[in-house]
Amino acid sequence: MKLLFTDLDGTLLNNNSKVSAYTKAFLDEFLAAGNKLILSSGRPLNSVLEVKNDAGLTQKGIFLICNNGTLVYDCDNECPILEKRLPRAYVSYLQEQAKKYDLHIQTYRDDTIISPADDDEIKYYRRRIHLPLIVSPNLEDALTKDPYKMLAISLDNFDKLEAFRKSISDWAMNKIQTIYSNDMYLELFDWNAGKGNAVRFVCDYFDVPLSDAYAAGDADNDISMIEAAGTGIAMANATDQVKKYADVITDLDNDKDGLADMMKKLLAR
Repeated sequence: MKLLFTDLDGTLLNNNSKVSAYTKAFLDEFLAAGNKLILSSGRPLNSVLEVKNDAGLTQKGIFLICNNGTLVYDCDNECPILEKRLPRAYVSYLQEQAKKYDLHIQTYRDDTIISPADDDEIKYYRRRIHLPLIVSPNLEDALTKDPYKMLAISLDNFDKLEAFRKSISDWAMNKIQTIYSNDMYLELFDWNAGKGNAVRFVCDYFDVPLSDAYAAGDADNDISMIEAAGTGIAMANATDQVKKYADVITDLDNDKDGLADMMKKLLAR
């Protein structure tokens, strides 16, 4: 049995945020052979499920890694098999720190986005993440239980995000990870989570060696799973930093079925 862990945006999905017919045919063949597909994303659960259903991936053997590895979900049994959440007290602290940089920061209920305002950042985010929105100036007030993650967004000032990240780095040690999923999004989640830890968990869950795991991505939040898997795949369109950690780099980018093309080559070896 082989396990394929794949990021969504910039990796499995083309530039129209779709799974192409060519890539879908490869995934159907991969699953039919008794392998497992694990969709691995910083997106919340319902957003990953939307991608899965939109692609027509209804077969058995599909699992989801959501919120950067803080949730692993079994689609066949419709239940979590791993959860790691942030204490609510962290939410208030991080919102206060973000305010010092005039920085948008949001969090989530399990199926809803919580934003301090209906601002440009949340409008941009919801172009792809089609979840309900609650506006709550104090984020913690809208939570019903501990969230999986927070997300800081700056649409046009990466330096502001980086200044915020550095300002909380001492406090964050052994509490939370702060990792970019792109130049506008800074992900904040449990210290012991991450896509790499989720890869190791899923391999243990199926008693499959890491050598039989493939992991593909394009952004910094994919590095830990690219390192963890036996074969780490960086997309041709990945950042230079991601490519440093990969065993192979696809010949084609995400808009030209680069992942499916590379996986066919690797499986034929």
